[in-house]
This record gives sequence, C-alpha cells and structure tokens, in this order.
Amino acid sequence: MTSHEKPDYWSRKAKTDGYPARSVYKLKEMDEKFGLVKTASRVLDLGAAPGSWSLYVLRLFARQAGFLSAADLSPLSRRYDGGLFGGENFFFIEGDFTTEPVRAALAARGPYTLILSDAAPATTGNRTVDTLRSLALAEAALDYAALLVDGGSLAVKVFQGGDSAALLKQMRERFKTARAFKPKACRSDSFETYFIGTGKRFPVQTVSGDSEKKFTAKSNK
Repeated sequence: MTSHEKPDYWSRKAKTDGYPARSVYKLKEMDEKFGLVKTASRVLDLGAAPGSWSLYVLRLFARQAGFLSAADLSPLSRRYDGGLFGGENFFFIEGDFTTEPVRAALAARGPYTLILSDAAPATTGNRTVDTLRSLALAEAALDYAALLVDGGSLAVKVFQGGDSAALLKQMRERFKTARAFKPKACRSDSFETYFIGTGKRFPVQTVSGDSEKKFTAKSNK
C-alpha cells in the first residue's frame, strides 16, 4: 500500500463527516479564507466525481438559496449525499468538460457566480508530463470563466511547474485579484496547488470553442 492509499487524518475525517473523499477540506479551507461558496449563488463544479466538493456546496445551499451544475467523466458517489444529488437545485452531466456538448449543457445553466475545478489528469509518474496535462485541464477550466458574472470567482487546481506561472498571469488579467494557495489538506509530497481568482472583470461571454484538450481526467475528490 502506497502512502497515498493509506487513510490519513483527512481521509478518516471525511468518512466521519460524510464525504466521499478528503479533498473536501481543501475547498472548506479556501471557502473560509476567501469566502468563495459562502458568497456564491450559482456554482459550477468541474471534475466533480466522486462528489465531495459538490456535496459541500449543496449542504451550504440547504441554508442559502443556490444552484449547482457539475461535470465529470465518472458518476458521483451517492453514499453520503442523502438525496441532495437528486434535488432540483442540482444538475450533473457525465462527460468530458473540455468537449463542446458538455460545455453547451453547462453554459445553458449559467451564468455562474463561482467556478470550481479540482480536475486532475490520469498521472503517469513523469512529473513533466503530468504537469503539462494538469495545465491543459486548468486552462480548459479557465476558459469557462467566460461564464462568470461580473465579480465572480474561480478556483482551479494545477500541478506546480511548467508554464503554471503563465496561467496565473492570465488569471490576473481576467480577475481583479489572483493568487496561488495550497490548503493544509494537500498531501505533503504533492506538487498540487490552487489558483484563486476573485472579482471577474466584465463582460459575461459564451464559452469559446477553442482547441479541445483530449487528456483523460480523473478527480481525487
């Protein structure tokens, strides 16, 4: 069993708190620090499976009105959802969010006040390759920022290295503020981090049909 397969504090806590995976605490910390979900009313979750981030959002929406759209290549786990994934304020599409049919379905339910992406590529063990694939997914997620309302926010996972600094620069051009942030729940040996953009600059646009990223993605949520 590898260190990533061994249940750590965050993995055990996720089960106790009723979430499919430990990554929920990454979103929780970012939300508490930057007020992402707490100030959002319409959220898009890219790379959502098995569903921890979506479940976190929907549980908050139980106390405040809101709508959530989500997409992933894999289905969501229904183990802890308590029926929330079947609610009228939730839409899920199983498919590749870099393809036009999925983009169109998600765009039809926008615009959004917050876009989240914890999508990660199917890793090879080669850091250079994995970083490039992660960057491609992050760029695809950034393309969805066209669906944000004026003042909206984006949080996207990216593997550090390669041209990730260029991605952050792009975000600083599209948002009033953009920064890198690594939550405590990230594994100590992980080179993942999150880029967070707040204060989307006007105007709202439609998602472009730029070159599609064909990398197979998986989520650790």
